Amino acid sequence: MVDEGGGLIVAELQRGVTFPRGFETGAVRAGIKSKNLDLMLLASDVPASVAGVFTQNLVQAASVVYSKKIVQGGMARALICNSGNANACTGEQGEQDNQEMASLAAKALGVNANEMLVASTGVIGRPMPMEKLRSAIPLLPFELGSGIESDDEAAKAIMTTDTRPKQLAIEIATQAGRVRIGGIAKGSGMIAPNMATTLCFLTTDASIQPLMLQEALSAVIEKTFNRITVDGDTSTNDMCLLLANGASGVQISGGKSLEQFCEALHSVCLHLAKEVVRDGEGATKVAAITVQEAPTEQAAVTVAKTIAESPLVKTALFGCDPNWGRIIAAAGRAGVPFDANDAAVLIGSHPVFSNGRGREFDKAAVHDYLHQTEVEIIVSLGAGTQSATVWTCDYSYDYIRINASYTT
Repeated sequence: MVDEGGGLIVAELQRGVTFPRGFETGAVRAGIKSKNLDLMLLASDVPASVAGVFTQNLVQAASVVYSKKIVQGGMARALICNSGNANACTGEQGEQDNQEMASLAAKALGVNANEMLVASTGVIGRPMPMEKLRSAIPLLPFELGSGIESDDEAAKAIMTTDTRPKQLAIEIATQAGRVRIGGIAKGSGMIAPNMATTLCFLTTDASIQPLMLQEALSAVIEKTFNRITVDGDTSTNDMCLLLANGASGVQISGGKSLEQFCEALHSVCLHLAKEVVRDGEGATKVAAITVQEAPTEQAAVTVAKTIAESPLVKTALFGCDPNWGRIIAAAGRAGVPFDANDAAVLIGSHPVFSNGRGREFDKAAVHDYLHQTEVEIIVSLGAGTQSATVWTCDYSYDYIRINASYTT
């Protein structure tokens, strides 16, 4: 298997963050959630370069504010994450609780607190159950390990309304040598990317300087996690963190090897991002919304996101209804100038709109096509040469059921 950058992917596994050498992870149940694992620690054997992207929501969780500062320093050793409590909109006490989480984890691991990243996910506005965390955090170092079981437990421990864990790991042969990349992600609802989305934790055993690592991650996130949406809501806790510890002995410093590394990172992130969409709350299918012939790439993204987040389009997808009017109407309100007489819409390979009017098409065939678990809608604006794809899912009855009683 060859990636787009010409690097040979020599392994692609349903593994996670400990497939790259020099990383261990462990998880315990602290009782933050009503059941299942809910506290995870990820540690590097040595200090690692760190990069991160974070939510642009103006309302930010304590973990986002704190971890941003650690990322700005360029180096980190470990990450602790709880699921079940967002620790957002909790004031000064929430900031103190976040700092205590970092300090407790650092002490248990034997590292400095300024080397510890923190992530949280769950219900907004509830105080952190610190008594439970004070009891559980010291247990985490005893659970550290590497391998399939450790990867699986880490991926499960960060879940909230997810129905399944999301992880992938690859090994790639770059010009500089073989390196590994692993990742886990969580997310099912409140998904609309804005610099990052959900929680995603990535590891690599390549050696890369922090600034170069940050540039690579930011560029990859823009075309992967920033191109998915489930419901149009951007979380207060979104972050994606990448640790590079150099355990492979391979130095990525630019040129072809960096290009190959970035393409491999893109492959991992795109897989995880699409898995978030696939696991969207109540979702029955993934839809790729591709906008072509736009004046700029950003214009194409804007139109694609508008279509992807339209409740009318998403409910039509659930009902397998080939209602092209909802698609072109959503495109028309996106704020990107185009002439409807020059536009066209395809559902799969079926032309349904062009030259300003609907086309004759086999409605039964399109209805059957929309029954698939992966479908595509293509909109050509006739206003330029740029294109972009955004991935979304449908709205089913279950989305309402899940979110109507999330805190009760």
